[in-house]
Amino acid sequence: MKPLVFDTSTIISLATNDLLWTFHHLKKQFKGKFIISREVKREIIDTPFNSKRYKLEALMIKDHLEIGHLTLYSTQEIRQKAQYILDLSNSIYFAKKTNIKILHLAEIESLVTALELKSQAYCVDERTMRLIVEDPFLLQKLLKDKLHTQIDINSKNLKEFSSYVNGLKIIRSIELMIVAYKMGILDRYITDKKYHSELRHDLLDGLLWGLKLRGASITE
Repeated sequence: MKPLVFDTSTIISLATNDLLWTFHHLKKQFKGKFIISREVKREIIDTPFNSKRYKLEALMIKDHLEIGHLTLYSTQEIRQKAQYILDLSNSIYFAKKTNIKILHLAEIESLVTALELKSQAYCVDERTMRLIVEDPFLLQKLLKDKLHTQIDINSKNLKEFSSYVNGLKIIRSIELMIVAYKMGILDRYITDKKYHSELRHDLLDGLLWGLKLRGASITE
């Protein structure tokens, strides 16, 4: 079966909401590997492992990698392609003749991995990445509002980038956890079976707010 490829942002959203344990059950549903790239591993395990603030999360994620809930995938070809696509994407938007750097290597390496492996979906919570794939002109407007200046687009580079990512399906931790909710995986949090139906509504509400407040981009 085709894999799911994860960006740093989605895994962090799940880790900070104590939802990494759902990987074990979700893999049975998707029947495919959950992939992370080398740069994502560096961001979520290697670098934070040497810090104080995020060391616990790094250990939690490392455990899921070691027991096989997550799988590391990296090739020289993907790394080379990722660098090219990174340079391309960071030269799409510019202001006052200066390119605006909007993406980083880890998320681009994950993007390239998802495309090269023909994955079921690319799991990413980072809004900039999702918008440059799904609605690059909305991203242009948001950049204009944020930077308070005119933002121009290199049409040639945007066309090349859009052609490369054409057909890529993107999902967030939100969609992934709604699947877990519908499957009943999260029902372990409902101990009072007498009010199961009522509490499932509260469970969904708490799930969505937890993800929104700790990483995922979703409107009220």
